[in-house]
Amino acid sequence: MLIRPGLDQLKPYSVEETEFPIKLDANERASNLPAAVLQEVTDRLGELAFNRYPDIGITGLRDKIAKAMNFSRDNVVVGNGSSELLAALCYAFGGTGRSIVFPTPSFSMYGIYTKMADSQAVPVPLKADYSLSADEVLTAAADSQASLILLCNPNNPTGNAIPMETIEAIVAGAACPVVVDEAYYEFHGHSAIGLLARYTNLIITRTFSKAYGLASARVGYLLAAPELTAVLGKVLMPYHVNALSLAAAEVVYDRRKAFEPDIDLAIRERQRLIDSLNLVDGLTVYPSQANFVLVKAADSKGLTGWLTANGIGVRDFGSAPALEGCIRVTVGTVEENNVLLQAVAAYVQQVKA
Repeated sequence: MLIRPGLDQLKPYSVEETEFPIKLDANERASNLPAAVLQEVTDRLGELAFNRYPDIGITGLRDKIAKAMNFSRDNVVVGNGSSELLAALCYAFGGTGRSIVFPTPSFSMYGIYTKMADSQAVPVPLKADYSLSADEVLTAAADSQASLILLCNPNNPTGNAIPMETIEAIVAGAACPVVVDEAYYEFHGHSAIGLLARYTNLIITRTFSKAYGLASARVGYLLAAPELTAVLGKVLMPYHVNALSLAAAEVVYDRRKAFEPDIDLAIRERQRLIDSLNLVDGLTVYPSQANFVLVKAADSKGLTGWLTANGIGVRDFGSAPALEGCIRVTVGTVEENNVLLQAVAAYVQQVKA
C-alpha cells in the first residue's frame, strides 16, 4: 500500500485507556454535569430531529459565544473539540516548506498536527522552571520564517501560565498568526482575549471538555479576526460538529454559571494537592494554574505503578524529554484527592521500609 510519505514516521497520540476507580489521568472534570444541567441537556436531546443534518453554520452556539464576548458571529468558529480547530489551523497556515513554532514540553499534539500538515516543527525549549522566553520564540519564528506559532496557556503538562506581557510581546513581534490555546482558562482566570482588539494575528482556542465536563461530546471554539476565521472554512469539513454535541454545548454555555462552584472547588483542591504533596519527601510539585499538577518523583515509574495498583490512574511523563521523573495528576473530587494523598503517603512509607 502506498501511504503518504512520512506517515510511517508519525507517532499517533496515545494514552492507555484504563477504567480506574479513581481516574486522574486525563484532566477531565471530576464529576458529571450538575444535575439540573444534565436534565436540561437530556430534555434538549429529546427534542432533536435525528433525521436532519446539524446547522451547517453552527449559528446558535456561535451567536451565544459572540454575544457573551462582545464579538460578532464572524469572530467565532466552533469545532469538534478545540483539537480539531488546532489541527485545522495547522492545515490552513502550514504546508510543505512552512514552519510551525511551539514550546516544548507542551501539548504533544502540536507536533503531530504540524507533521500531518506537512510542515516543519520548530520546538522552542522551555527554561528549567518551564517558563517561556518571548525572545527565543520570536527568534525561532524569524529564523524559520514560521507561518504559525502555537502557545498553550496554562501549559499542558507543566501547569504553569505564560505571563500576559510575554504573550503580547510574541503576538506583537510575530510576522504570522499566533494561537493561544486556552483549554484550561477557567482554572486560571486570565485570558488573552483583551488583546484581540489590537492584534489581528491573534487566535484564541477554548474547549468545553475541561471545566464544563463535555469531554465526551467534543466541542471547542475559536476567537479571531474575521479574516482569519474565514480561512478555516476552507479546511473544515461540512457538518463537522454533530447536532447532539451542539445541543449539549448550547445548554452548558447558557448554564455556565452553574459550573462556577465546582471550578472554584477545583482551584482550592489544586492548591491543597500542591501544599500536601510538597510536604512529602522525595516529591517536587510545580506551580499550576490548570486543573492538574505536575509532580516530580525520585522514582516516577514506581510511584505510578503503586497508584495503579491502588486503582488510581495518573499520567506518567517520566520518559519524556525535559519531564524526566514527572507524573501529571488531575485534580479530582475531595474524596478522590484524599485517597490519592493517602496512597502517596503509603508509598513513601513502603519505600522507606
